[in-house]
Amino acid sequence: MANSKISKVALVSTQDRKSGVTSSIQALGMNPVKNRNVLIKPNFNTADDTPGSTHNDTLVALIEEVWQMGAKSIRLGERSYPLTREVMDQKGVVPILEKLEVDIVDFDYLAEKDWVKVDADGSHWHDGFRVARPILESECLISTCCLKTHQFGGVFTLSLKNHVGVVPTSRHGFNYMSELHASPHQRKLIAEINAPFKPDLVVLDGIEAFVDGGPAHGTRANGNVFIASADRVAIDAVGVAILKSLGSNSDIMNTKIFDQEQISRAVDLGLGAASPAEIDLIPADDSSLEYCDRIVEILNIG
Repeated sequence: MANSKISKVALVSTQDRKSGVTSSIQALGMNPVKNRNVLIKPNFNTADDTPGSTHNDTLVALIEEVWQMGAKSIRLGERSYPLTREVMDQKGVVPILEKLEVDIVDFDYLAEKDWVKVDADGSHWHDGFRVARPILESECLISTCCLKTHQFGGVFTLSLKNHVGVVPTSRHGFNYMSELHASPHQRKLIAEINAPFKPDLVVLDGIEAFVDGGPAHGTRANGNVFIASADRVAIDAVGVAILKSLGSNSDIMNTKIFDQEQISRAVDLGLGAASPAEIDLIPADDSSLEYCDRIVEILNIG
C-alpha cells in the first residue's frame, strides 16, 4: 500500500488539555495553518458541560497553538441547536475570543445566499442540503470535537457528526434537521454532510467521554486522551475504538468499527481511511505508548 494512503492519527495520553492540544498537533509533524486564514468549527451544539460541548480550555489551547503556528487570522464559526449567540454567552467564550483576537462568525446571521445548496450525487438527502459558505470557502478549516455517544440515532458524535453544525435549521427557513432526525438513513446523511468540504486538521478532546447517552448528557467515563489528524474518518474510527476500550453501549460494542454507518458511508464517499490498515496511530510521547498499543489492538479487531 502506498504511503500516501496512510492517515496519521496522533494520540497523547493526558489529563491536561493544553498539553493534549499541543502534543497531539505537534506529533503529526504538519503545519496547515501557516500564513493562512483559519476557521475553527467547535462543538457548541449546546452549552452543556464537556463532553456536551468543547471545553473552553481546549478552545483556548487550540487558538494559542494555531497563532503560534503562524496563522494569518483566526475566526470561529458555528451554528448551535439553540440560538448560537446564547450558547456562546452561556459558555462565556465571547470575551475569551475577543482577548485572543478571534472573530466570531455566527451562522445564524448568514444571508440565505450564504447557505450554499449542495446536490450530492447518490445522496440519501431528499433534495440535497445546504452548507454555510464560510465552511466551503475557508482557506484552512480546523474542527475540534468531543468523545461521546449519541442516543438520538447517530450512535456516536465525533468529527463527522460535529459538522452537522454547518447545515441550517428551521429557524433559518430550512427543514434539514427535521429530515435528518426522521430519516432511517440518519447516519448516512451525517457522513454525506461532510462531502463538500475537507478539514485541514481535526482535534478530539477525549479527557472526558460519554459512553452512553449523549450528546448533551450521558454516562461519563475518563478517557484521558487527545487525538489529532487531518483525516476525519480516521479520527472517528480511532474515537470509536477508544469508546470500546472504555466500555460503551451495545451499539458501539457490538458493531465493527468500519461497519458503523457513519464511517462506512464516509468511506464510500472517499472521505478518509477505508480500513485499520490505512491508519497509522502514533503515540505523541513515551508515556502514551501503552494507551496507543491498546487502541491499535481494538482498531484492528474492529
